[in-house]
Amino acid sequence: MAANMKAVKLRIRSVQSTMQITKAMELVASSKLRKAKERAETCRPYFRELHETLQDIADGNTDFTSVYVKKAASEKYCYVVMAGDRGLAGGYNSNMFKAVEAAMEGKDCVVLPIGKKAVEYYRRKGIPCITEKYAEIEDVSVANCFEMANMLCGEFKNKEFGHIELCYTKFVSMLSQQPDMISMLPLSDLARTEEKKEPVRNLILYEPSAEEVFDAIVPEYLAGLIYGGVCESQASELAARRMAMEAATGNAEEMIENLNLFYNRARQASITQEITEIVGGAEGI
Repeated sequence: MAANMKAVKLRIRSVQSTMQITKAMELVASSKLRKAKERAETCRPYFRELHETLQDIADGNTDFTSVYVKKAASEKYCYVVMAGDRGLAGGYNSNMFKAVEAAMEGKDCVVLPIGKKAVEYYRRKGIPCITEKYAEIEDVSVANCFEMANMLCGEFKNKEFGHIELCYTKFVSMLSQQPDMISMLPLSDLARTEEKKEPVRNLILYEPSAEEVFDAIVPEYLAGLIYGGVCESQASELAARRMAMEAATGNAEEMIENLNLFYNRARQASITQEITEIVGGAEGI
């Protein structure tokens, strides 16, 4: 009985130590979440309007044919996949990878992973990566997004791949985060999934030409989409981690309560047994 009580006591201490870690992680995620949420909400209108506006320009300008608007010259896909730098965030990372795997099925593809977990996952799967330079999503800046956009546009123009898909986690609310994918290039891909809008009349004259101006804007468009995806993904990761750590802390508290109850009952039984032995010994004298 004494050995059993000692094991329970050690177990209680172990769970308490774990609970301190999960509580600390919950508080850290909560403190970072507010800023990340504000950044995602501030960036979202730009993220959405940029996506829609460039498509409108492409639909409305009939006097040029840009490489970014033409039907894909290659059926190879490039997936820009955003995941977290750490685990302990519930199903945040696994949900993203499952969604991308379903989209990749049966396709020739390469990946641009952003975040440590994405780099590790695709390295383990043996899927070719364009670069592993952006293995820390927390450190990804606007300048890094422009680097990625220019690199993707260059590879796209060189026909290394014919489709570019952005895979990120949309921050819906503190309790809900959903994996999402949008087609970035070619812009003709958007017409397949979106309602065809009335073409915008071209009332603007571009110098030196509409096509050159359009081609110069596209890398900035990609950079804006990537940065918007980074903001949404970081807010989603922190919200998922906060929920997971809050649940883990609650489970630890419940476990400690049950272990304490078991320990007290075992201790009471041990004391009762000792008293019974003493009384029995006294009666035998």
